[in-house]
Amino acid sequence: MRVRGRLTWGRRARAGVVLTALLAGVLPPAVTLVPGAATAGAAAGTPVCQVRDDRLREISGMVATDDGYVVINDGADDEARRRIFFLDQRCAVVRTVSFPSRPRDTEDLAIGPDGTLWVADIGDNDRSRLTVGVWRLAPGAEKPVLHRMTYPDRPHDAEALLLDASGQPLIVTKGGSGSVFLYGPATALRPDATPMLTALGTVTLPTTTTSNPFSFLGRGVITGAASAPDGRRVVLRSYADAFEYDVPDGDVVRALTTGTPRVTPLPDEPQGESITYSRDGRSLLTVSESAGQPAGARSTILRYPATATSATAVPSTESVDPVTPTAFSPAAGEVGGEGGRTWPLVFGAGTLLVLLGLAGLLWWRHTARR
Repeated sequence: MRVRGRLTWGRRARAGVVLTALLAGVLPPAVTLVPGAATAGAAAGTPVCQVRDDRLREISGMVATDDGYVVINDGADDEARRRIFFLDQRCAVVRTVSFPSRPRDTEDLAIGPDGTLWVADIGDNDRSRLTVGVWRLAPGAEKPVLHRMTYPDRPHDAEALLLDASGQPLIVTKGGSGSVFLYGPATALRPDATPMLTALGTVTLPTTTTSNPFSFLGRGVITGAASAPDGRRVVLRSYADAFEYDVPDGDVVRALTTGTPRVTPLPDEPQGESITYSRDGRSLLTVSESAGQPAGARSTILRYPATATSATAVPSTESVDPVTPTAFSPAAGEVGGEGGRTWPLVFGAGTLLVLLGLAGLLWWRHTARR
């Protein structure tokens, strides 16, 4: 999902929704009042290479390959940007693959052990889509094949895709206040069918204080996901942090819903919506959108050390040399929206005054940027 630096009408509307949620008690005062200071000891990523192709201003998904990287844009209006882009190790575009029909909102990429690419056409900012889809590009194929799916309860906005042990797609919703939902197809995918997705569980994200452009909001949403090459780890990312989970038995859903993640801060990335593992599994690679950033800004792939595979491991902050060239809770039964956390709707007079003051301050700060 694109979020611009200036306050457009749409962003004012989103800010209004957030403020309404604050006053309704959907988001807790304990979270909303936390300052956006960076997590202690958080280190910026090491630059790997810079993407200079002007068609790649809204990168929303990335995977690493033996030869370089594959990336996609957020759903773009320009046909030249609605492609799957293959990059070399210097981030230069070496070829592209077009979609046979127009995608709606491509938000993430996943790659299977055999090299099959899965493009997640699952974005839905307005939560109005009747179906979502994944595009499957087999090794050597010239065009991706679309598989449509539908949610069992209601539309969801989602920006993250994983593959389970059988190679089937697993959608991670974006969330909103620290909890996200998992969905997977109930039956095998076929181009001529639209299977119903099944609600598989809820993931509760750790609370952090990592600095990012969207403050506390950026820490409570999921904007990308990836699996390690050996399948024994998966990672979810927010605008602020990476959350790594061990998957010792191949059960990705159980790992996400019951495991305790290790946190790698991704401080102050401009608009981080992509994450992947390096091919050796030793690093996390991220990239941000450059649209809406200062003139001349380019998307840069950053490298962070992946965390040790131990439940008690402390996230590593050492730098590396740059490269050359939670239990199941059905979504349908939740209270308080996609955030998944239920908070009292009635506060004391003092708390309400604090929230009103915060709402006014946030609104003034947004408006002042116009």
